[in-house]
Amino acid sequence: MKILGVDPGSRITGFGLIEARKLKLEYLSSGCIRTKGELTDRITTIFVEIDQIVKKHKPDIVVIERAFMRPDRPNPDAAIKLGHARGAIISAVGSKGITIVEYSPNQIKKATVGKGHATKDQVCYMVRETLKLNKNPQADAADALAGAICHAYHCL
Repeated sequence: MKILGVDPGSRITGFGLIEARKLKLEYLSSGCIRTKGELTDRITTIFVEIDQIVKKHKPDIVVIERAFMRPDRPNPDAAIKLGHARGAIISAVGSKGITIVEYSPNQIKKATVGKGHATKDQVCYMVRETLKLNKNPQADAADALAGAICHAYHCL
C-alpha cells in the first residue's frame, strides 16, 4: 500500500510517500512545497503541486495532519491560513477519489516516537531510523513521513 503523508502549511507544505507491506516500510519520496506571494497564489500552488504528486505517485491513501490551535498561543489568522491549505490538499486528493485520513499531531508523534509531545528533532530522528535513510529529511517532509508511518502502524 502506498501512503502519502502531507503536513499542511500555507508557506511550506511537506509531503512524504512510503510503501507499506505488512510491517515493512519503504521510503519512496519526500519533499517540501514552498510557496510565495499572496495567500490565493500560495493556496493555488499547494493545490497544483499536490495534484501533480498524486498523479505521479498514485498513492492508495493520503494522511493529513489534523488542524489544531495551541490554547496558550491562539492565532486565528494562522488557523484560517492553515485551513485554506488543508482545503487545497483535500480538494486535490478528494477529486481523484483517494481516501483521506486525519491524525492529530499528538497521535502522529506517539506512533512514530512513542510519546505524544515529542520534539521535531525526535520525530525527524525516528523517521530517519524507521525508514533507514542516509540523512535527515527536511523538517516538514519528516512530519509528513511521520504521518504516513503513523497510518501504516494503525492499519497493518
